[in-house]
This record gives sequence, C-alpha cells and structure tokens, in this order.
Amino acid sequence: MAKARSITGLDPQAPTGENARLIASVRLDEMYAWEPYVDDPCSIQELHNLRIATKRLRYTLEVFEDVLPEACVPIAVEVSQIQEELGAIHDSDVVIALLRLCLVEQGNAIYNGHIGSTGTTHQQPWMEEHSLVRPALAAILLDQAVIPTFEERQGLQSLLLKQQRLREQQFATFHTHWNRLQERDFRQEVLDNLHIPASSPVEVKGL
Repeated sequence: MAKARSITGLDPQAPTGENARLIASVRLDEMYAWEPYVDDPCSIQELHNLRIATKRLRYTLEVFEDVLPEACVPIAVEVSQIQEELGAIHDSDVVIALLRLCLVEQGNAIYNGHIGSTGTTHQQPWMEEHSLVRPALAAILLDQAVIPTFEERQGLQSLLLKQQRLREQQFATFHTHWNRLQERDFRQEVLDNLHIPASSPVEVKGL
C-alpha cells in the first residue's frame, strides 16, 4: 500500500483552515500521482494505491469540512464516489484471485503460483508484486486435500467468468467518471476552491 507523504512547513499559529487547505492540496497531489495508470485495467496494485490516495483526500476534506470553503463539499462527494468505484474494483480483484487459487490443480502452474511436490506454494513474481491473498489463506486454498471436484470446478469457473465481467463493468464505470472529471479540469477546480496560493510554504517528503 502506498504510504502517505509526510508534510512539513505547516504553521501552528496559522488558522486551521489555512493548514487544512495545504494538507488537502498535498493529498490531491498524491491522488494524481497515480493518474498514469487509470487507463490500464491490469494495473491492479496501482489502482489500489489510487484508491488509498483518494481515500486520504476524501477524509481530509471531510475532517476539515467546517474550516474549508463550502465549495469543497461537492468536491468531497466526487472524491468519495471515485473511492467507492475503485473499492468495487479492488473487491472484484480479491474475489478473482481467490477463485483462481481455488481452481489450481496439483502440478499445474496457474497465475499466482503452483503446488510443488511437497504441497507447498512457490510464489511467482506476479504474486509477489500483486499479492491480493494472504499467505495463510492461500495455503488453505492450495491444500491438496481440498482440491475441488470436477463439478465444483465447473461452478467456480462459471463464477470466475461472471466476476471478471463484473470487474470489466466496474472499471468502465470508474474510467468514465474519471475522464468526465478531467474534462472539466477537476484538479485545478479543487485547487481553486481550496484557494491555494501560487507559492505556499508547505513541503512534502516522498511517498
């Protein structure tokens, strides 16, 4: 999970609203740091990181709602919707990963890893980079004693296809919403409503 940037240079003597606007601008930058991946439905981890960054911006806007400009209220609504759309995608990614693990057969490498002669799981680079299933749960799903029957596999395969189609729809919904926001220059709209000055003393330290 992407770490939040640390923020220095805030003025403890300044009004809360002033510091809140600067914090929100940093959280906005964090969200847009993941924008290069929004067109790629296969960027699973990056889309998850975008969701986390979006959540941080949302919470910042909500926590400081009373001291931020009123125009930030509809912005928080848009950000919340983006977060929920990305959350639905992530939920589907987890379900798909679980179903693929359930469908693994002894001796066959599949997606995240394969069962070796000892029955242990050997992770592949893809799993190390995009791990969505906790190791303890993966070990249970890959246990030779619980390999699904032919009939169970048919049901799981059908469910997998259904979930993949749902995920495609969820990504399309998010992607359409994101593009609609960019058409109206949402990032600049947020900065304008936050009344961020052209030069601010706030400093950020990397992700």
